[in-house]
Amino acid sequence: MPRTLNGFERQLCDIQGRLFERSLEKKLDSSDFIEKFMNSKTCEFLDMPYDRLQWAGEEYILENLQEETAVELAGAAFGKEELFWTGYVYRYWHLLTGESSRDIYTQADAKQMNDCYLGFHALDVVMAIDNLKEIKRQG
Repeated sequence: MPRTLNGFERQLCDIQGRLFERSLEKKLDSSDFIEKFMNSKTCEFLDMPYDRLQWAGEEYILENLQEETAVELAGAAFGKEELFWTGYVYRYWHLLTGESSRDIYTQADAKQMNDCYLGFHALDVVMAIDNLKEIKRQG
């Protein structure tokens, strides 16, 4: 039986989901934002067992990312629900498996997550992750 995330861990998933939603409010290109975030130093700090950035809030995290790298403006935008789900699932995946965000992104990039949202968002998060991993294996 897969382990269950505790309340603290689920809050981190929620923060990352809201961060991804915030990118839409800031009119950032969704694919560019997700790719740059998942491969950023900012995200590496979030992958640590504990870092102050984890509790800084999504607005501060987004500012931190924008200081680190330039994200394209006014590009293609994913839906708000798709963005929240993608951010939530990526953080959950990291906390569940210990894989780095960078490695997770190589298995399920922004396009893959957006394409899978409709069929996977109603699944248990662990099942969605297993399905995303299976799609990559079948490659």
